[in-house]
Amino acid sequence: MFLASINLGQPLTAQIGPRTVQTGINKNPVQQARVEPMGLVDDHVVDQRHHGGPDQAVYVYSAEDYDWWMEQLGESLEPGTFGENLTFSSFGPETVRVGDRFRVGSVLIEATAPRIPCDVFAHRMNDLGWVKKFQKAGRPGFYARVLRSGEVKKGDPIERTLAPSANPSIGDMFKLYFDKSPSPQTLRWVLSAPIAVRARKDYEKVLREITGQTA
Repeated sequence: MFLASINLGQPLTAQIGPRTVQTGINKNPVQQARVEPMGLVDDHVVDQRHHGGPDQAVYVYSAEDYDWWMEQLGESLEPGTFGENLTFSSFGPETVRVGDRFRVGSVLIEATAPRIPCDVFAHRMNDLGWVKKFQKAGRPGFYARVLRSGEVKKGDPIERTLAPSANPSIGDMFKLYFDKSPSPQTLRWVLSAPIAVRARKDYEKVLREITGQTA
């Protein structure tokens, strides 16, 4: 595995239906960047209610998943199209789990949650049906917290340390988000892992609505 692309975004204005929004989803490749606990230096996170923060400091996608999408869509997609900060050549043969760690250059990151598609993402893809397509595909990439800051450059090798096999996968979390009748057992299982704070609040809310409890 190696770092195929590093992508940074500048704020842009988008018209989504009646709303005018500022977004940093449009990202362009650079040769190198510094990664800090709150994300990549010079990358702009505009919607800080839903994006960014220490548990979602970095969004990662893979070139292998891009290849799959290009085959499905019949069009070329450049790294950064999905708004990811780091494009890995692949995630490796094992499914990515919450708590998996990746060393990239001098940086160490830990997977915390899947990316959930939204209308800004659909606007970026110029496809009103994109949210459902992305959900059905089950290839969300992952958010990560930064455990060690440092520099990354295109082509850096990537070393992966696997989380315990009992941890939920990023795919498990992604499916659970869209599950209309999740079981309390599954929710508690996911909540037992070191997931991102925003995701934790979402799943705790669902568990509370079902059982009146948060654990």
